[in-house]
Order: sequence, then C-alpha cells, then structure tokens
Amino acid sequence: MERQWFLESIAADGSHFTYPITPLPFRIGRDAKNDLVLASRGLSRNHALMTADISGRLRLTDLNSTNGSFVGRRRIEGSCLLDENDIVHFGTAEFRVRMRALDQTRIDQMGTMLVPNGLALSELFVPNEPEFLDLLDGEGVSGAAQPIVDSISRKIVAYELLGRANHPRLPSAPIRLFSLATALDREVELSVAFRRFSLAEIAPRLPGFPLFANTHPKETFSREFFASLVHLRRHQPELDLVIEIHETAVTETARLIDLAARFRDIGVRFAYDDFGAGQARLSELGEAPAHFVKFDMGLLHDIHLAGDRKRRVVSDLVKLVLDLGSVPLAEGIELEAEAEICRDMGFRLIQGFLTGKPIPFERL
Repeated sequence: MERQWFLESIAADGSHFTYPITPLPFRIGRDAKNDLVLASRGLSRNHALMTADISGRLRLTDLNSTNGSFVGRRRIEGSCLLDENDIVHFGTAEFRVRMRALDQTRIDQMGTMLVPNGLALSELFVPNEPEFLDLLDGEGVSGAAQPIVDSISRKIVAYELLGRANHPRLPSAPIRLFSLATALDREVELSVAFRRFSLAEIAPRLPGFPLFANTHPKETFSREFFASLVHLRRHQPELDLVIEIHETAVTETARLIDLAARFRDIGVRFAYDDFGAGQARLSELGEAPAHFVKFDMGLLHDIHLAGDRKRRVVSDLVKLVLDLGSVPLAEGIELEAEAEICRDMGFRLIQGFLTGKPIPFERL
C-alpha cells in the first residue's frame, strides 16, 4: 500500500488536519505560489523547502527566512534531515511530520492555513512524549505552595497546592504542561499526578493550614475523583482540604448540589475557582454556595485603574458572595493599590505575588 509524507497540525478546537507533502519539492511560505501557504506575519514569503533525500527521508531547507525554521524547537542552519514524528515550526505554525498509508489519513486539500500571531512556539505536539508519560507515573513531579492571606492583617491563613515538573526535557510551568496534556488527552492524569504529590509531600509540611487543591474540569464529577477523596479522608483525617472547582465545570446545578452534599458528608470544603473568567454561574452559586469563591485574576488586574462601572460590578458580586455565606478571595494580586481596593470592596482573602510567591516544596 502506498505511503505518503504528511504535515499534521492541530486547530484551536483540538481537531487534527493533515497536509500531504506533495509534489516534491514542497514549498512553504506566505506567498500564494507556495504549496502550503501560511497566513502569518511571522512567515517569510518564501520560508522553507522540503525535498526528497537519497536516503528516502525528507530534507528541510530554510530559505534564509527572517524568523527561521525549527526542528525539535531548535533553529536549523541551512538544511537538515527529518524523521517521522519530528516537530517542525515555521514562525508560530507548528506541525508534526508523519508518514501514513493514504487510506488511513484524512487529507485536507486547502493550500492556505491561517495561523494566529504569537511570540512563542506552541506546545500542541509533545516532542518528549515518553518523558511526559513518565511524569504521569510520578517521575519528575514536583510542587509548590502559595500563601493565601487575610486581606486586612496580611497573616497567612491558608495555602494553595500547585503542581510543577522537575524534568530537564519538560517545561516546569503548569500551564505549559497542561497544554501538552491536552494534546495527548491526558489532562485528568496530570491533575491526579500533581494532586497526589502535593498531598503526599507538601501537605505534611503545612500542618494546621487549610490547603486548596486543584482539580481539572474533566474529573470534577467522576467516581474515581470522589473515591480518591474518600480514601484521603480515611488516611489523613486531620487534613483541612479545600477542593477548587473550576468555573467551566460548573454547568449543571443538580450535579453540583449533589457533589456539594457528598463533600459535606466526608468533611471536605470546596471553592469556585476563576470566578468571573467566563460565565459567572450565579444560579449555581446560589443553589450550591461554596465555602470560598476565588475571583479570577483577569477580573481584578489593575482594578485600581478601572472605571466606576467595573468597580461597582465587582463590588456587587463580592457582596452577593458574602450574602450567600461564602468567603470571597482575590486572586493574582500583584500591587498594593489592587490589594487596597479589594480589601475595601469586601474581599476577605488575597492571593498573589504581592503577598507571597509560590514556595517550592523543598523550602517549606
């Protein structure tokens, strides 16, 4: 069966697209005469060229482009040979080199690909997939704890447990790691690995403090997740645990009311995380009030510079949260002016670089 080289890309919605590398030589760039036209200002008009090598592999040649061509996130000089599953970048456009039987691959015939402008290479494909899978098994997992303080006294009253990676071939930041996990559909497993490490290694170093633990929206209502909490309460009954539920998971009031009741039965409190980042789920907030409501940092960034209308909206939301018996928490506070406005609005707790950066677990 005939086999064909392809470039595979991933759209913003997670769908995969494949572009046959044919005919050879195969030209890539912004100019409409190229075989693959990438509509991005980061691309040169004639950016790169793919040709057949005598070895049977593909050869990638950069055509003296302004921003370069990358293989494995390293800029190439001149040309290099490509292998299957290599990750290549042209400006901000990312592709994986594949070879498949023609009848196994969806072929997209369009010759132009729209690419959003950006400053950094994307992380949609995982170039170090074996190392990432090792991370899910606990190898190289690390963590940190960020203080949560009283808005008036600035005394530390709780900590948020944060996952990190300590691996030379993987990014350490959670947001980049979850981008990798999303590409592999392994977000829940990464969330579990981070939480398992935090509760086993960090929690014992912070006795007596309420500890906020993150969850991924895909696991919020799963049986496995709740069973893990039951197991945790049996073996660490002294732990004052607060489960953070992301706003995007708060979509079904009945399920949320049931989950809140089950949390209460096993002695676990919960918080709505990133409140105000998308749809402020006011109905769920009223039907199943959380112990804490964490206002999204995007809502509060430069709040001291905001107009009266925005301040009034945020202030009214804080009052609503207080009236429901929940504790409002301001996330992402970096400036004293932001903290003062939040305190005056009625926020009881503050979290952010102003009052404490994440502390690596080795220093706790």
